[in-house]
Amino acid sequence: MNKLFVSPSPHTHGPESTQTIMRDVLIALTPAMLVSVLASGWSALVLIIAGVATCVLTEFLIQKYLIKGPVTVCDLSAAVTGVLLALNLPPNAPWWLIVIGSVVAIGVAKMTFGGLGQNIFNPALVGRVFLLVSFPVLMTTWDDAGSMFGIVDAFSGATPLGAVKEGLKNGQTLSQLTADNLTFSQQFFFNVGGSAGELSALALILGFIYLLCRRVIKATIPVTILCTVFVVSGIFWLANPERFTNPVFNIFTGGLLLGSIFMATDYVTSPMTTKGQIIFAVGIGLITVFVRYFGSYPEGVSFAILIMNCTVPLLNKYCKPHRFGEVKK
Repeated sequence: MNKLFVSPSPHTHGPESTQTIMRDVLIALTPAMLVSVLASGWSALVLIIAGVATCVLTEFLIQKYLIKGPVTVCDLSAAVTGVLLALNLPPNAPWWLIVIGSVVAIGVAKMTFGGLGQNIFNPALVGRVFLLVSFPVLMTTWDDAGSMFGIVDAFSGATPLGAVKEGLKNGQTLSQLTADNLTFSQQFFFNVGGSAGELSALALILGFIYLLCRRVIKATIPVTILCTVFVVSGIFWLANPERFTNPVFNIFTGGLLLGSIFMATDYVTSPMTTKGQIIFAVGIGLITVFVRYFGSYPEGVSFAILIMNCTVPLLNKYCKPHRFGEVKK
């Protein structure tokens, strides 16, 4: 007589694992890392190495001696957090700054909640915001670190977003400011100042294409964020072009591409359904534009993602699909 065996899910297994997914993310981040090192010199490389080493070591020590459970640092998730945090810092930041941020990112934002898969907020962004609040001068200082091999002239001084914010605060109009008049090549290819991961939109887009080809992420969240920022900032710009920056400038400057591609798409801290992802992404885009235009900080992507991370449990509940055979109310 045949027996029917019932086992718990999952019933379908694939070749993907946490390690392979994180490895693909690291590969996708490689162009941005190369650009940051070539543009900013050894200081950017030191930040990346220090960030990865501190994140991995922090997770290992907590799992080994505090939780006393299985050690999972080989899944590369801690390494991804270290790289993302390094790319969110000024390339000339001191090494000890990222060490502090990495301990907060892993020890507070990740392991406090139980580790990978249970954290509410994106660890790298928590580390960045903590450093921004605790060390505002160091996190907003963009000195020319000197490009490696003299290949490019690294950007020195205020970032384009910061220059616009400061100029408008002092009563200037956009036509009087040069930051909004950057050429498309400067905004897209290389010479826009900011955090280490913001120096080249092209490098981030190449990583985005790789992740899509590998099916690590879907285009829903990044595209929706970018479209929301483009449309909303376009409305403000058309209403008053002397007060609000144009949509292309908002997309290609600052951390919008880095955040929307690599951090808003985090599996753990983003909604599971397409409907939830669209609502999540629209919220990020709206908050980003409002912070940039009306907030105290020139950049709003980090705050926007962290705020929308709080809504993910509600979005998963609200957008939960109906079970097969369930009667819709």
